[in-house]
Amino acid sequence: MARILPVASFDCVVFGATGDLTMRKLLPALYHRFRDRQFPETSRIIGAARTAMDEEAYRRMAEDALRLHVPATSLDAAVLQDFLRLVHYRQVDGAGEEGWPALIALLEERPEQVRPFYLATSPDLYGAICQRLARHGALGPLSRVVLEKPIGRDLATAREINQAVGQVLPEAQIFRIDHYLGKETVQNLLALRFANPIFERLWHADMIDHVQITVAEEVGVGGRGGYYDRAGALRDMVQNHILQLLCLLAMESPISLDADAVRDEKVKVLRALRPIAPHEAHLFSVRGQYTAGAIAGQPVPGYRTDLGLEAPSLTESFVALKAQVNSWRWAGVPFYLRTGKRMPRKMSEIVLEFRTPPFSIFPREAAGMQPNRLLIRLQPEEGMRLEMMTKEPGPGGLHLRPTGLDISFEKTFGQRYPDAYERLLMDVVRGNATLFMRRDEVETAWQWVEPILQGWEDRPEAPRPYAAGSWGPSAAIAMIERDGRTWYESLE
Repeated sequence: MARILPVASFDCVVFGATGDLTMRKLLPALYHRFRDRQFPETSRIIGAARTAMDEEAYRRMAEDALRLHVPATSLDAAVLQDFLRLVHYRQVDGAGEEGWPALIALLEERPEQVRPFYLATSPDLYGAICQRLARHGALGPLSRVVLEKPIGRDLATAREINQAVGQVLPEAQIFRIDHYLGKETVQNLLALRFANPIFERLWHADMIDHVQITVAEEVGVGGRGGYYDRAGALRDMVQNHILQLLCLLAMESPISLDADAVRDEKVKVLRALRPIAPHEAHLFSVRGQYTAGAIAGQPVPGYRTDLGLEAPSLTESFVALKAQVNSWRWAGVPFYLRTGKRMPRKMSEIVLEFRTPPFSIFPREAAGMQPNRLLIRLQPEEGMRLEMMTKEPGPGGLHLRPTGLDISFEKTFGQRYPDAYERLLMDVVRGNATLFMRRDEVETAWQWVEPILQGWEDRPEAPRPYAAGSWGPSAAIAMIERDGRTWYESLE
């Protein structure tokens, strides 16, 4: 049985309270933690947004969202009503002055509460909201500010945001959230590597041939089209999610699980990434854009149709990269990264492929020899799989085939585990920043990504088309196959 560690009473203020993130992720996460009695009933969830509505209207809106996004098996009518009593709402203009006195008056009713301020808004408002919180005296030692990605759209804007927020709060009270770091499997990377010497001693260039990280989505740009066409896959997924996974895979052992000890090692990985200069971008990256195709047997439109665009767009919905970490542990080991929309299925997976034996004692007719692989799956079902070669059962001679040792966390431990937002929100209340990004992490990641973006601007070629329902443009396959390797695509 998983242990539930209670947290202190808090007032969680969510700016952008009527938005999709709040309704789809934050409120369900808080409901689950309340249902499991992880925080006391003296806590409050305070929505803040520009939309004009009273508290009862917002509670009805929250209830509708919970009924839609929480599984029926988890929705208890009595618990739901108790939870809704904790929900409040204030109309506040984050970029202006309207509504602030009413919000501050509500907070001052309980000055002793831990105060997480979750900024589920456009990053353009992060500085303005934090400056106003400070001006109205709402920030103190028990305050935390949570910043959703993206932190800027390039290095300069990331620095502007970090500077504006850093003027009113110390770094220890700023929580830059990446929900991938809250996934059970991602955290298990630390346990897999540093609690199991059998793996840690194999975790280097002498044993590992290459690493693949794939984050695939079935959906198109959907309702995020306006944002996405200004961002693209490199900014939206690689600069944060995928580079964070790479850091946890490649980092050295921290001296402890202290937040800064872990984040120090992650920054070292980002600094060790071999720079991809603008003139090299076309050699080490491939960008694509989906066209009409089929997902799960159903026809789906292309990128431009999804956005209602007449003119061509240079925004990539797919990107593949070849990265290298210049360190003793990883010298010569390529990291192949790819992410895209309208892929055959939703999947986030890490594949470590080990080197093949230098000599095979098995006769040619044994066939079936494949490298050992460690598969770490983040979604849809979190777990791990170690693929090894074994003899095929039966009296028909010596035939080899790959066999997997599987660990599915939910099946293995027989219970539901908190999702990423549930875990991370409770860490914010505790003030534990281990699973959040530090300022220098964000800025160092942008320093690596920016020259690639510059290279694409210098050679403004259209993204390579790929049919929806495929694994991306053929150029991405060619990029890895030039090295004598291939993308791993599990059949599950």
